[in-house]
Amino acid sequence: MAIPVLTPDQLDAQASLLHDTQAWQSIVSGWELTAPEPGPPPAPASAPAPGRQPSDWRSLLSVPVDRLIDDALRTLPAAPPPERPLPGRLGAVLPDRVHAWRRVGQGDLRPSVHLGYARQILAEWGWQNTPYRLRNARGARCVCGALLTAHRLGYGSPTTVNRAGAWLITELRSQGWPGLIGPWNRAPGRTAADALALVDAAARRAAAAGH
Repeated sequence: MAIPVLTPDQLDAQASLLHDTQAWQSIVSGWELTAPEPGPPPAPASAPAPGRQPSDWRSLLSVPVDRLIDDALRTLPAAPPPERPLPGRLGAVLPDRVHAWRRVGQGDLRPSVHLGYARQILAEWGWQNTPYRLRNARGARCVCGALLTAHRLGYGSPTTVNRAGAWLITELRSQGWPGLIGPWNRAPGRTAADALALVDAAARRAAAAGH
């Protein structure tokens, strides 16, 4: 199976273009919309007689049950990816094309799950911020490099990689960063903990939107 040869900066640019489309903005803004503000609260129900239960516990709630469930789900962390160990340290330094066989028979993934694998790569193989390099001599990846490597290891299609990158940019915008992922990754003072936190936040955001 042919694997598209993308650089981290090309992925960064593609993800930015997707993020700026009207369709993507509809996705991002749509999941954040909550139910209409409730009207005046209903009059308190009369207390039941001693020893009797209320006829319907829902009457005691000030907001709809569906909204309570949605709010609770949005606070949950993204589900971890299914157990599928990464290659060891030797695998980290080998060219990604060596791992192409791992894509055989693999289905597509949601962007949130793909981001989970990218995080695993950053955590196990390391993070690096050398300008314009997917990885360093030790096999550590930049953030975009981790997305590309996850795809080349069999975790998600090129479309999924692009969407995962767009979710990263969406998260960066929410944090006030106006640029692309690469410059954020290379910013002075950036740390591996920052990179992992960004991927975690983007994965949670994508999962909350059902992606």
